[in-house]
Amino acid sequence: MFYPSCLPILIGSLPLTDHREAVRTVLACTPEIPNWPQLPRLAKEGMVRQFLDGLPGLVEAGARFWIDTDQPGFSDEMTSFYEEILSLPGSEPLPETGRFTLDPHAAPGFFTLCATLIDHDRRPLTVKGQITGPITCGIGVRDQHGIPIFHDDNLRDMLIRLLSLKARWQVERLRRWCREIPPILFIDEPGMVSYGSTAFSGISRDTVGSAMATLIEAIKDAGGLAGIHICANGDWAPALQSETDIISFDAFSYFDNFILYREPLLSFLTRGGILAWGIVPTGDPNVIAAATREDLLRRWQEQVQRVEQLGFPAARLRRQALIAPACGTGSLDPELARHVLSLTSSLSQQIRQLYFDPA
Repeated sequence: MFYPSCLPILIGSLPLTDHREAVRTVLACTPEIPNWPQLPRLAKEGMVRQFLDGLPGLVEAGARFWIDTDQPGFSDEMTSFYEEILSLPGSEPLPETGRFTLDPHAAPGFFTLCATLIDHDRRPLTVKGQITGPITCGIGVRDQHGIPIFHDDNLRDMLIRLLSLKARWQVERLRRWCREIPPILFIDEPGMVSYGSTAFSGISRDTVGSAMATLIEAIKDAGGLAGIHICANGDWAPALQSETDIISFDAFSYFDNFILYREPLLSFLTRGGILAWGIVPTGDPNVIAAATREDLLRRWQEQVQRVEQLGFPAARLRRQALIAPACGTGSLDPELARHVLSLTSSLSQQIRQLYFDPA
């Protein structure tokens, strides 16, 4: 059982363009649970585009991309896609290169982190990876007619399989850098709580749950810890009732809504589920600039007390917590992003001194 005891953890994105600088920044802030950085200011590192390489029918024109099922050879490519899946080793690691790996041009942060850890003095406790979830990807990518591919049974199935295998591949590679705890892989999936909104019209709760269950299973079967990162607000029951090990949520903005789901929340915590407490704001620049460690500590302590009032012991809750930003910082000014990371690190340190290191 993993008890993180309020260690700091980050969401993937940073407002930088140099991957080495980004990795140094991550290691300075979260040395025990570093993550590979995503730099969305670079064209191929957008949240949706970054994990699409290998999907049949992918077409790019400048900054635009879509799936074209009318292009010549699409049926053959789809057949090849499934044939490759059938030829994969069952329990053996996936090949180093191929359709189901991360592309060095689309996810250079992954490879930069791994290269840096080769010469690192001490292995971290664990390492975090991430992948955009199937609902957010499936709504964000459209076909040649402008229809989100999540609405097409065939395209949705291929997307889920592609993302699941890329998640498995990450876990298999990140495992070698972990000192004690298996790799953590976050599924970045704000769409999981938004399926009832207009943008997600026609998508059922069962379809959302099934898609996410497939990714979670792939991560856990590969030996990793599965996390779901949701920076949106909505129906939290499907995430809390899933088999995920960690839920990352925006506690700064949406805590009041989150704890309305008392029974699924208590059930999640009772089975050992971990909350990545997104207590450091990442939305409004003015709010971020005004945030202090002392204010955030008080807010977090009040929130812990409110969960305790629901019926879960505060001491155990603190053991099952990570301290995190509410979301990634890729859209922020670099100075504000550094402030967010500094607050995350220093708040975690103060909490751990208060509750886990009395000396």
